[in-house]
Amino acid sequence: MKTFIVDIDRCIGCHSCQLVCKDEHCDNDWMPYAAPQPDTGQFWMRVNEKERGQTPKVRVTYTPVLCQHCEDAPCMKAAKDGAVYRRDDGLVVIDPAKAKDQRAIMDACPYGVVFWNEALAIPQKCTGCAHLLDDGWTVPRCVDACAHDALRFGDEEEFADILGQCEELKPEAGTKPRVRYLNLPKRFLAGEVADLEEEEVLVGAKVTITNLDSGEQLSAETDEFGDFWFKQIAPADYAIDVTCEGYRPRHVEDFISTKEKDLNAGTIAMYRL
Repeated sequence: MKTFIVDIDRCIGCHSCQLVCKDEHCDNDWMPYAAPQPDTGQFWMRVNEKERGQTPKVRVTYTPVLCQHCEDAPCMKAAKDGAVYRRDDGLVVIDPAKAKDQRAIMDACPYGVVFWNEALAIPQKCTGCAHLLDDGWTVPRCVDACAHDALRFGDEEEFADILGQCEELKPEAGTKPRVRYLNLPKRFLAGEVADLEEEEVLVGAKVTITNLDSGEQLSAETDEFGDFWFKQIAPADYAIDVTCEGYRPRHVEDFISTKEKDLNAGTIAMYRL
């Protein structure tokens, strides 16, 4: 059975996958797998861009999203007359001829990746480029276009060493997707440490954060800009402790919370002994 692996850490937001998907499917008829995709309004492969944090501690995350080719596919359950089916390789396909006027197929998708073609009155989505695979291609166009291996495609056995590290895009949906994600963004907590009296940042200060919900502690040192970063941490309330040679220790826990968003804790001022 085939699976997609999407590594968020490798995606740079070039949108090549999104562009070649449009190139492959707009104005091209790939029956019986897909009628032509409209020029606008549909992205069978879509790269979502999200800005995180607050100035100047800001990161941008790119997340490629496509049909999840679910093992327990809601669109298949909503379809009538076998309009949605699963191929032997695991790809879930909407039959354009049988799916006419079946808007319920689109409505059933919890990921929002099934689209309605108003002109043809059919639901449409990613086919995994089934027509290309039948023609001897080993991967879909989106995977072929990815220069950074952020997208991979193949038999599950090929990815046995990393499947245990993968996550689902929406685990609460319970659909058992065949698109698996590595390094889905969690929260980050950042800030800087400085001697405000000397108007200098402090390099090499030890910063320890404590998860006030679990008690877990993580430590890091400030870089050459006096900055500290804690990435891929749990959404929680945190305390921050800072120590630096020649300075009094500092403890901060007021309003240090990543429960709702990534956080720039700002400048933590240190005072000489």
